[in-house]
Amino acid sequence: MFSRSFALLVSSCLLINALAAAEPEADKQASQARTLFDFNGEKDLSRWQIVNDGVMGGRSTSRVQLQADVEMKFSGNLSLANNGGFASTRSRGASLSLKRGDVIVLTVKGDGRKYNFNAYVPRRRMAFSYRADFKTVKGEWIEVRIPLRQLVATSFGREVRGASLDPAEVNSVGILLGDKKPGAFELLIKSIEVESAGDVKEFTLTAG
Repeated sequence: MFSRSFALLVSSCLLINALAAAEPEADKQASQARTLFDFNGEKDLSRWQIVNDGVMGGRSTSRVQLQADVEMKFSGNLSLANNGGFASTRSRGASLSLKRGDVIVLTVKGDGRKYNFNAYVPRRRMAFSYRADFKTVKGEWIEVRIPLRQLVATSFGREVRGASLDPAEVNSVGILLGDKKPGAFELLIKSIEVESAGDVKEFTLTAG
């Protein structure tokens, strides 16, 4: 009787140890996020550029600045004059190694306005991108999760049907404001990450 009880005790201990050893590996498989962009200095900031409606005769203004050495501040003034109405910042072209099923994760603090997340591919078509909207909460840090499959092809803000996204082609991402509400705006961006298809987490804040 004692031998049987001892054997059961040993088996239980071995099972507990095996489960404990497996947990770190499971966590590793479940969390496959990698950082696309963070902002720890001027070098990181230099990877971004401004594109406003001035390219079409508009008068909107914007700029990016390093904030507290760990955030990028995208701010300016949106103007509807001269048929304008957008201000944007985007990363300079470089391979981002995105894949089907990936989820973009933005950590931002905004002003309550609705912004667009854009993914760009090397095309000759003007003002072309794959886009999703996201709403900010004034004065609060939020995590915005945007599955690549939710991005919609647009040109000059209008949907382009039949233009499916190949994530491997994406060489730039950006943030655009074009909510047709003139006035000052400000968006702080702490990081832009990507979670691979193997991640079990669901998005908490997405387009719209």
